[in-house]
Amino acid sequence: MENSTVRTERLELRPVRDDDVDRILEYRNLPQVTRWLLRTQVDPASFRATWRRAAADPDDHSMAATLDGVVIGTVSLKAVDGMGQPGMPPRTEADLGYIFDPAYGGHGYATEAVSAVVAYAIERLGIRRITAGCFADNLASVRILEKVGMRREQHGLGDSWHAELGWVDGYTYALLAETWHREAAPQEQPNALGRP
Repeated sequence: MENSTVRTERLELRPVRDDDVDRILEYRNLPQVTRWLLRTQVDPASFRATWRRAAADPDDHSMAATLDGVVIGTVSLKAVDGMGQPGMPPRTEADLGYIFDPAYGGHGYATEAVSAVVAYAIERLGIRRITAGCFADNLASVRILEKVGMRREQHGLGDSWHAELGWVDGYTYALLAETWHREAAPQEQPNALGRP
C-alpha cells in the first residue's frame, strides 16, 4: 500500500506484517474477544494465510494499530463495489471491522484507531460510503461506531446467530463521505474567538 501509515495522537496505524500475526493471536482467540465475533476461534495457520492474502490484495487496506511499537489491535478496511447500475464507479464503498486486545480497553484506543482509518478511507482512498455491522448487544462496538460518526441504518430483529445466546439482534451502521466532511469539518475549525 502506497504511504499507508497513519499517525494519531497516541497510535501508529500501518499495514499488518507477517511477524505481527503471533502478537494478534495472543488476544484474538480470548473468550472476551470471540464473544462478539462471527468467526470465533481461528486456526493460527489459516489466520496467518488470511493476513498474507489481505496484504497482497490491493482492495484490502487493513491496518495494525500500534502503541509504543506494540500491536494492540487491527482495523480492517476492504474496498468493495456498491450496488448500482452499469457505469457505477468501482470500489467506492468499504467494509469496516476491528479487533482490539482487551488489556488495552477503556482508554479510547479503538475509537482513535477506527476514526483514523475512517478519515484515511475518505480522504486518501476516496471511499464514499463505509459500512460496519455488530451484534446489538455488543455495546462497546456500538459506542465506537457512533463516536466515529456512523449512523445506524438497520436493526435486524433476530437476524444473527450467537453460539451462547441463540438468535439475537444485529445492527448495520454506515457513514457517507459527505456526512463525514460536513460533521468533521466544523470540529476542526476554530471558533470566532480563535479557540478550537
